[in-house]
Amino acid sequence: MGAAVTRRKKKRRPRERDWDAKHEDAFTHDLAKHRRADRWDLAPGQTAPIPPEALEPNAVVIAHSRRWAFVRLGDNEHLCAIDEALQPNRASLLAPGDQVHVNLEHEPPIVRGLARRRSKLSRLAHAQSRLVEQVIAANVDVLVVVASATRPRFKPGVVDRFLISAAVGGVDPLLVVNKMDLVQAEPDAIGWYRDIELTVINTSCVTHQGIDALRAALLGKQAVMAGQSGVGKSSLLNAIDPALQVLTQEVSASTDKGRHTTAASHLYLLEGDIRVIDTPGLRQLGLWGVSPEELAFYFPEFDELAPGCRFRNCTHVHEPECAVRAAVEAGEIPKRRYQSYRRIRDSL
Repeated sequence: MGAAVTRRKKKRRPRERDWDAKHEDAFTHDLAKHRRADRWDLAPGQTAPIPPEALEPNAVVIAHSRRWAFVRLGDNEHLCAIDEALQPNRASLLAPGDQVHVNLEHEPPIVRGLARRRSKLSRLAHAQSRLVEQVIAANVDVLVVVASATRPRFKPGVVDRFLISAAVGGVDPLLVVNKMDLVQAEPDAIGWYRDIELTVINTSCVTHQGIDALRAALLGKQAVMAGQSGVGKSSLLNAIDPALQVLTQEVSASTDKGRHTTAASHLYLLEGDIRVIDTPGLRQLGLWGVSPEELAFYFPEFDELAPGCRFRNCTHVHEPECAVRAAVEAGEIPKRRYQSYRRIRDSL
């Protein structure tokens, strides 16, 4: 008989449990197997659970992890377990701003129902996630796209991606160019965003330039602040409401890139009935819900010129007699704007 073959057991990669450290993935792992909330018993005489969408919402999600949700119910805040009966479909189960039904009769309280979202800010979920859509914020009126005039440098391509995400999610965009105290004039690309009728507010947390205008634009609304790390989202919140005191960090002098300060998206209630969801800085924003064929519709200046193209289904990339490419060559559309379109299209 031959020698016995010894088989080594394949080492399993330990599951990472620190959701705060893995904030960019936090929304993409709301699967039942990743949560440890118990399956709660039915009420006496109840033969089937009440559909989650049939429950009247009584609270709003402030922040959440895979197992727990921090909610505001009236004037009080509660740490709640998430009922395992709530199953995500192909999108994140919960996000800050979600309207939920909380059962306070249990200890801890339980999130049992989730209302339909009227708007949202989403991104393509992590490649290794079983979900497709990562919902960053829900039920928001305004997306405040925060960019910096410098440190880190202004990146039109990042702004373009956020504007597309806002259009897909039914959210009105607002561009804030922060750190204006560090430059003599705003970046050249800003003028083009004004030309397409995007509201732009230049701000400085040092000189307080534009802070009152930003506060006025957010009064009575629920907004989400998004942008790269280091552009000053948390600093802007502190400038709008000094009592908030959100933690901030300086941009790295060696890499000119921001450091993650906000560990996970969080809904803040500011003075003047301003509700703002602060989000972690994003290095990349994968677009969800947009096909390459649809992309040109999210560039309004392209959409206006498209009827002048020779082909009805022109991609504005290689076809002859393309009105969009002709406008770029004539200087009517900035080359950076067109290059941003090409890069985004290639990524889709």
